[in-house]
Amino acid sequence: MSMSPAGDDAGLPGLLLARARRWIADDPWPPDRAELTALVDAAHATGDLATLCERFSGALRFGTAGLRGPLRAGPAGMNTAVVRRTAAGLAAWLLARQAGPGASADGDLPAPLVVVGADARHGSERFALDSVRVLAGAGVRAALLPVPVPTPVLAFAVRRLGADAGIMVTASHNPATDNGYKVYLGAPPGDPANGAQIVAPVDSEIEAAIDAVGPAASLPLGDGWIHLGPEIHTAYVAAAAATLRPPGTGTTGSLAAGDLAAGDLADLRVAYTPLHGVGADTLTAVFTRAGLAAPFVVAEQARPDPDFPTVAFPNPEEPGALDRVLALGRAVDADVVIANDPDADRCAAAVGSRVLTGDEVGLLLADEVLRARPGPVATTIVSSGALATLATAHDVPCFETLTGFKWIMRAHAGLVFGYEEALGYAVAPTLVRDKDGITAALAIAGIAAAEKRHGRTLLDRLDDLVRRYGLHATAQVSVRVTDSARISAVMDALRAEPPARIGTVDVLDIHDLATTPTPATGPAPAAAPTTTGMPALADGSARTGTAGDEVPSADVVIFRLAGGGRVVVRPSGTEPKIKAYLEVTVPVEPTADADSLALTRHEAGTRLATLGDAVRQFLLGR
Repeated sequence: MSMSPAGDDAGLPGLLLARARRWIADDPWPPDRAELTALVDAAHATGDLATLCERFSGALRFGTAGLRGPLRAGPAGMNTAVVRRTAAGLAAWLLARQAGPGASADGDLPAPLVVVGADARHGSERFALDSVRVLAGAGVRAALLPVPVPTPVLAFAVRRLGADAGIMVTASHNPATDNGYKVYLGAPPGDPANGAQIVAPVDSEIEAAIDAVGPAASLPLGDGWIHLGPEIHTAYVAAAAATLRPPGTGTTGSLAAGDLAAGDLADLRVAYTPLHGVGADTLTAVFTRAGLAAPFVVAEQARPDPDFPTVAFPNPEEPGALDRVLALGRAVDADVVIANDPDADRCAAAVGSRVLTGDEVGLLLADEVLRARPGPVATTIVSSGALATLATAHDVPCFETLTGFKWIMRAHAGLVFGYEEALGYAVAPTLVRDKDGITAALAIAGIAAAEKRHGRTLLDRLDDLVRRYGLHATAQVSVRVTDSARISAVMDALRAEPPARIGTVDVLDIHDLATTPTPATGPAPAAAPTTTGMPALADGSARTGTAGDEVPSADVVIFRLAGGGRVVVRPSGTEPKIKAYLEVTVPVEPTADADSLALTRHEAGTRLATLGDAVRQFLLGR
């Protein structure tokens, strides 16, 4: 859109100009008002309205992991006005729920309690303060954790304090130019959603409440909020450390490290990076309390830095992000290399230069948890089928959900483990009803210590699991776009003209979760996920949102391929990407030696690479 330069507003589309002026007048943050005013002036000077249109293209909406967007003025960015209106909308929703149908007849109920945390990103502390002040001004009890804090500590606080809701200001592993806003809800004890992130229809209800909020500059701000001390963090450290069963104590933790001698944990050498985030102090405290030595930490990445200066993207999955910690691991002869993302809810692991995939770590952790506490497990539709095979062997139910931990955590009230391939793991769901990179790191270290005692590594344990359950090799193809409309166009094309082949591989079945959200009954192999009365998808996997409930439709297309392969395509819920999740399976003899396993992995890797190239070309050509 463009216009002829003019000295007044006559050439600007009236609706856009009126909206921009109204937002500027209502914005409580002077730098953001100045930023938008400059954009309006630039539109006059150049006739180019593209940037202004982008800023007013629509409000941020809750996605896979809350609100997330670039730090910029206007409704389509993370800024003071958006944060204050979001906090006001959440307060209004909580108060309405408390007073609405089905509410307690007790008129003396205390106001809803919301606990707030923030990471160390640009604007995070300010946005957290904005939130508690708006909440207090609306008559809601608000409590602020010491800033910065890892996301798992905030999720822990929701359950620990019996809060009605929690807010975490973070954009997790997004670029430095972004920030975000996660919302958690409390629930009665025993409810699987207690302390989990919001899902539909609550997310749209809160969005409607946000849309109904008046001008941000007019929102009342209160000073009656609580500034919490270190007690929540201290309690989290103690509880997280206790998930690793202390050697020789006979107590029961979440993990099966009971054969460790007292010195085994202390002898483990761990190289670690928080990737310029907030995880280092908490992880070190948990490790040392559990009996591990403090990890060797990448010095230049040890302290929080919102610019993430040593990495292109602060995501452990991105190429190059782990280069420094891998180098440190070699330098200190580490037994295991561990990385958290900046808000410490994700965890990556490596042995030597071999970086484990999220599915491999998920299998290792699931095996460890199920050895100690057999019970229901859950993963997502884009993760490996290996968890279902493991669950069948342990005779426990396995649930598959839509992508995102908000769904995994609702799979079953008695869930003992959940994971997603994007490096998210819940080894102690009763502690934190979300992915937790700190307890996952502790569990990985515990497994590594147990294996080291016998002269082995995590890779040896993984080989054992492959011999037992077969090789499930996975990979991901991501196509980053600059125009979000491109994502919709690709997904629409996939549905309009679905392929009969991807590369040289025949497509046996297509399942579109947007048009057929109800699982279709089909023959389920022995390794299919076991669910409570849930039928299987056409590819043999099961899908559920909460135990026994149907999940909503989703913008996901699943292709089941000849030869045991699978491709799942969906838009990213947090970044401007189209993602394809690839899986190939190869049977393995229980007596396979190291050379045979290496050949099997090479075969699977070749198949994945060929499939990945075909998928990438397939998506780019749409």
